[in-house]
Amino acid sequence: MVTALRAVLPVHALLWHDADTTPYECDGLTAYRQRPLAVALPDTEAQVAAVLRTCHALGVPVVARGAGTGLSGGAMPHALGVTLSLARFNRILGVDPLACTAVVQAGVRNLAISEEAAPFGLYYAPDPSSQIACTIGGNIAENSGGVHCLKYGLTLHNVLQVRGFTAAGEPITFGSLALDAPGLDVLPLVIGSEGMLAVITEVTVKLVPKPRLARCLMASFPTVEAAGEAVAAVIAAGIIPAGLELMDKPMTAAVEDFVHAGYDLDAAAILLCESDGTPDEVAEEIERMSAVLRAAGANRLEVSQDEAQRLRFWSGRKNAFPASGRISPDYMCMDSTIPRKRLADILRAIAEMEQKYGLRCCNVFHAGDGNLHPLILFDANDPDQLHRCEQFGAEILETSVALGGTVTGEHGVGVEKLNSMCVQFSAEEREQMFAIKRAFDERELLNPGKVIPTLHRCAEYGRLTVRRGLLPFPELERF
Repeated sequence: MVTALRAVLPVHALLWHDADTTPYECDGLTAYRQRPLAVALPDTEAQVAAVLRTCHALGVPVVARGAGTGLSGGAMPHALGVTLSLARFNRILGVDPLACTAVVQAGVRNLAISEEAAPFGLYYAPDPSSQIACTIGGNIAENSGGVHCLKYGLTLHNVLQVRGFTAAGEPITFGSLALDAPGLDVLPLVIGSEGMLAVITEVTVKLVPKPRLARCLMASFPTVEAAGEAVAAVIAAGIIPAGLELMDKPMTAAVEDFVHAGYDLDAAAILLCESDGTPDEVAEEIERMSAVLRAAGANRLEVSQDEAQRLRFWSGRKNAFPASGRISPDYMCMDSTIPRKRLADILRAIAEMEQKYGLRCCNVFHAGDGNLHPLILFDANDPDQLHRCEQFGAEILETSVALGGTVTGEHGVGVEKLNSMCVQFSAEEREQMFAIKRAFDERELLNPGKVIPTLHRCAEYGRLTVRRGLLPFPELERF
């Protein structure tokens, strides 16, 4: 394999010694690691196509990788495969201020797009917490969101066209620069496909005008249940904030010690509610939200007085993950989604699970769209703690499904949630997913072993969870 790849790549673009490939052994989910046989770092699309054709001819698996900030193991290498890094595809090819679009390579950082568009009064709306490092290609793979996804949508809603290559190295384009694409609309299929259908090299994104004004309202609540119910009340009142985030007391304490965001440390939970638009629109929406939040039990409200304070409020939320890393050797960030009206239910359930598994959990949610990010704190050097953490996470996902939700919102399935996919999808549904993959990748060489669990895996998971008493909901027993 190395001999074949050396024939199509420059010397500097291929790594295969252990010391060189070890940095690629995991993504942001560090609990699971595997060195690849080789790492390819192509500079051009022609080299990407050549790597894929070579691996396809040899039957070698390929795992595409961006910045490695993913949290579900989606970029974890295959033991007998090649990791295809798009790190050198980091150029912004053009910004069109009239069409409000930007054409960028897959390795461009999320935040860099907004920085490039800023002189035109435009920006790229999806803003995951890792936006200073994560790449647009990785955002495509996971259908990433961010704190402003409630109003402006996920990656799916902000991308017009994606270009790349199939597993066999053939060029392929999804979507169109026009309002619609000819033929079947498969762009929504590739966004969120976790590198299983194609390798992305170029993306055309939508840009939106910067609002004239933005204000962030911090609301404090005496209980996390009240904060959860307040989220549903805001949406029920017909208000769609630019951002609506929930953080519980352990999370705000960790963050405040890290970035000094100005959070209320006496509150059991806080909501960050942002309004943007014209000054009149913002003033009216803040007033309406304040009234709803007070009626829902908020005992303190604070509105950012200037842009610096607004950014400080959000810096705390965006630094929730590194702040957790300061108070625990390791953490596992879950990523389920539930109906907004069940937020209080899942928060109560997670509190009970903390006692059950003897592990702490800090909660930070994209509350507006029901996307949960509980961070389970543990020490990976203790096998028992790792085991309890995995079971804790599995029960959160199972409970989310039972409450009418899904096992993932924006972090993807990867290897982390393979077992939990068996809770939500039947064998017939999983086979349909495999059929879609085979339509694009007949030999199943792109990111194999991820996302879609096999029947054997699900059967084994079913035996483990039932034996350990992790299925409190009768409707799950059929799995």
